[in-house]
Amino acid sequence: MYEDMFSERLAQLRSKKGVSARDMSLSLGQSESYINMIENRKSYPSMSAFFYICEYLDITPRDFFDYENSDPQQVNELTHEIMNLDGKSREYFLGLIKDVNNRPK
Repeated sequence: MYEDMFSERLAQLRSKKGVSARDMSLSLGQSESYINMIENRKSYPSMSAFFYICEYLDITPRDFFDYENSDPQQVNELTHEIMNLDGKSREYFLGLIKDVNNRPK
């Protein structure tokens, strides 16, 4: 069960980044089929390789396993930008976000 979730999550995050399995494999210094093998549940990365995968995807290991967050890279970027705002600006954007989320869909 968890193995399936891992493979599906990797495929989801890789696709969101817009990179092929082959290109990601080669960028990680692995064989061309490395990511494909993981996504097809034929092998799994070591812990150190998993950390490299997360680094490549610009996410944390925690983000990887947060299955409810479909775009952790974007959420991290948004969080980083919000943290650079002063308190008054953060309050303004928080109110704006709450307003948008409460609009009828």
